[in-house]
Amino acid sequence: MKTMTATEAQNNFGDLLMSVQSEPVSITRNGKEKGVLLSATAYQEIKQQALQQAITDGIESGEPSPLDMADIKNKARQRMGLDVKD
Repeated sequence: MKTMTATEAQNNFGDLLMSVQSEPVSITRNGKEKGVLLSATAYQEIKQQALQQAITDGIESGEPSPLDMADIKNKARQRMGLDVKD
């Protein structure tokens, strides 16, 4: 994967957009990776794969059960690293 500093990305944004059409580009600041830019096509493929996996997991999980929205929200907050309120 190609790597570029945040300053380089800012100063060469057009070139960056062209680069990500062929491969993701890692953006660093102070020597640490802060983000990855990828093409819209690659992003859509990732989203499609995640959706397909979620569907497969749901199908394989067995019998459906009633949805507990409070529990779903708490689990989502936990995954995002937010405080969980009971």
